[in-house]
Amino acid sequence: MPVRKQHFGIVKIRDLFRRHGGVLRTRDILHLGIHPRTLYRMRETGDLEQLTRGLYRLSGLPKLSNPDLVSVSLKIPQAVICLISALALHELTTQVPHQVYIALPRGAEPPRISFPPLRVFWFTESAFREGIEVRKIDGIAVRVYSAEKTIADCFKYRNKIGLDVPLEAVKLYRRRRKTRADDLLRYAAICRVEKIIRPYLDALL
Repeated sequence: MPVRKQHFGIVKIRDLFRRHGGVLRTRDILHLGIHPRTLYRMRETGDLEQLTRGLYRLSGLPKLSNPDLVSVSLKIPQAVICLISALALHELTTQVPHQVYIALPRGAEPPRISFPPLRVFWFTESAFREGIEVRKIDGIAVRVYSAEKTIADCFKYRNKIGLDVPLEAVKLYRRRRKTRADDLLRYAAICRVEKIIRPYLDALL
């Protein structure tokens, strides 16, 4: 049964946004019963800001620290932040990703968003589901692979992103107070790169 659209007051709508971390997709806004005309009027008056197509944020909130990851996580909930984007979150790279690197399981529907720019990698089911962590970024739950899983993935996709990326990540990982070589080797086995990673671990860890 379709949700009846209502003409909520501005105060009520702002409260609904706050309950959802200040950011909502258009379809979620409509599902909550907010009338489209009200949504567009609030955008025009500056009460809401449009982050990207189909994604709105309450105005007046602190500036987003990572709007691209927030947008991708809300618009593609199944996606997991991976490879260079994940390394950046874990502070294991000096590279600045100009695309959001995401993993999706093979067979999933390709994402249909024009912004931010994406680089999609299709993982097997076993490689996709392992090592997922959930981080809160700007109040939004963002799925990202753990540091150890990300390093293993980078070795697996070294021909696409360059071998220098995982090698730098291993060096930076070594400087941490606590490393988990066993986890790294377990993920390497899942990604079928254990024999490739082991010599670098023996030399660096």
